[in-house]
Amino acid sequence: MLDVVYCIAVDHDPWLLALAVGICCIGAFSIAQMAERARKSAGLQRIAWLFLTSVASGATIWCTHFVAMLAYQAKAPVVLDPVLTIASLIIAVAGTSAGIAIAISRSRALQAIGGVIFGGAIAAMHFTGMSAYRVQGVVEWHVGYVVAAIVCACVLGAVAMMVLGRRAGAGWRLTQGTALIVAAIASLHFTAMTALTITPLNLGEAALDAVGARALGLATGLIGLVVIVAGVFAALIDRETRGDAMRKLHFMAMNDTLTQLPNRAGFREVLEQRVARAKHDGRAVGLCMIDLVRFKEVNDLHGHQAGDELLAQVASRLRGAIRQDEFVARLGGDEFAAITTFDDREALIEFVDRIQASLLVPHQVGDFSASVGASIGVAAYPHDAGRTGILINNADLAMYRAKSEGSVAPCYYAAELDEAVRARRELATELKLAIENDELEVHYQLQADVQTREITGYEALVRWRHPRRGPISPVEFVPVAEQNGLILALGEFVLRRACRDAAAWPHKSRVAINVSALQLAHADLPRLFHEVLLESGLPPSRLEIELTESAIIANRERALHVLRQIKALGVAVALDDFGTGYSSLETLRAFAFDKIKLDRFFVQELEDSPQATAIIRAVLALGKSLSIPVLAEGIETEEQMNVLIREGCDQVQGFLLGRPEPNRLTVPEQRRAA
Repeated sequence: MLDVVYCIAVDHDPWLLALAVGICCIGAFSIAQMAERARKSAGLQRIAWLFLTSVASGATIWCTHFVAMLAYQAKAPVVLDPVLTIASLIIAVAGTSAGIAIAISRSRALQAIGGVIFGGAIAAMHFTGMSAYRVQGVVEWHVGYVVAAIVCACVLGAVAMMVLGRRAGAGWRLTQGTALIVAAIASLHFTAMTALTITPLNLGEAALDAVGARALGLATGLIGLVVIVAGVFAALIDRETRGDAMRKLHFMAMNDTLTQLPNRAGFREVLEQRVARAKHDGRAVGLCMIDLVRFKEVNDLHGHQAGDELLAQVASRLRGAIRQDEFVARLGGDEFAAITTFDDREALIEFVDRIQASLLVPHQVGDFSASVGASIGVAAYPHDAGRTGILINNADLAMYRAKSEGSVAPCYYAAELDEAVRARRELATELKLAIENDELEVHYQLQADVQTREITGYEALVRWRHPRRGPISPVEFVPVAEQNGLILALGEFVLRRACRDAAAWPHKSRVAINVSALQLAHADLPRLFHEVLLESGLPPSRLEIELTESAIIANRERALHVLRQIKALGVAVALDDFGTGYSSLETLRAFAFDKIKLDRFFVQELEDSPQATAIIRAVLALGKSLSIPVLAEGIETEEQMNVLIREGCDQVQGFLLGRPEPNRLTVPEQRRAA
């Protein structure tokens, strides 16, 4: 070791030595940077980065060696063989290229092998270069130092490539890798030069004097530095370009392209940061969940372009309403969110009022003015929730309460008021899963002829037996289905199950299913009926749909058009709950119903109310005049049945004849009501 230190301190020109070390450090950094780029690239990019890395590593090793070799004071005339000098450069480039190509693998073993080849290339270049070093004297090599030099280069090269191949700690990894590459090159050169002993034979003027050696060393160093620095700048430019691309991708991932507001992901990130900061500072965070009202009308009437322009204007208004320390985001569709940090409740109320005021002013979209407004729900940390997820959920609950109540004013979260909303949302989630998992049942209630008690058909009624809650009434879950967009799936389930069951009955009874207003508004309903009838094999004449007049009133022309398409398939259509709500003779004139179902309210009043009897008599007379049979619902007593027989009712349905039961209608004996 002392011999190596002596060789460095005494036998070398300090200025050229300093230049060689500088070239080595800059070059090693360049090698580490570009090897990193090559490892992360693929295809042609990887090949290009491997080529640049090989050129930089070859130039680094070669220039370091020759500048340091020129710094060596041989005390004898020296000349350089140009052929071997060029050959040593080629060996440096080709050898390190092979080593780095293997070392950029993810395998630790291949990284070590590549590093050994890299160190071997340093050694091969050095000793080839020394062969070009023609000195007028006796040259002797100390084998021990030669072996030590080669071992040092290979071991340090292997360790360097394994360090650069690690995934964690990019900055520290590159620093360590650079230092190890410098150590591999320097240890090889100076240990190998220590192995060299020159006994001069001619003490005359050297072929290369000190000035000439310095000039040649400087020229070699400058050329090498140009190549190496070019590689460094290529890596830095690539890193900056990748950084810009990553920043753009991050912006796109965290922001909405239409409004340029942060999106749901960006909102969640900021909310978590604000809550964490508020927890540390002892402050509170207010969250507004905002859902535009009447936005769908703008989309439907004026098109999606107008809807997009309206959303952009809403975003601009919200952005203008917030202050520097506040935040607003678009969560998707027509949903927005706003965040503020506050110390007293008055500040939160003022923030919410500002948000609301910005949305009340009409928007000018193209050639029309749009007043949309919003349902706003507000919750605060830590008063209403201790975690961000619960905070978002509670603000959502308050917003849904504002929406369901049609409230113009913002709704602040109140546990006692919003618990019912939470329960309905949970029920909606469970109902969706129950439909998807085929966990619902269809029960059938018979309908019979008043005079003969012969069964004329069955009404299909959906039932839900929850695994934890037990039986849940349709009065509870059907409205939930309508409010949460599940009614179409629920209606399709009942239609398919009822048609499949009825097709398997040995008798030819008709099956009736209920159709809601939301189903009737769906343009594909006739196609669904046609598809299900074909799949089940049930004749259309054995299927009947029941709907209330309110289902028609919502969009009368469209509803009647859909009903005519369904009736054209051969499916019968019954008007349900006649006598309550909407009961227009115009509807009976506009569409040829196959049956009128008299509401159970009048049947229940038969025994005590002469007015109910009179109304039933009038409806029966109307049905006979229009040649439409009338079915009375809700028959529970023999007295009610006797009145209906006396008044000439056509059909009846109710508990007196039988309660709804699962599909067990498989024997002909059940064709007569009890």
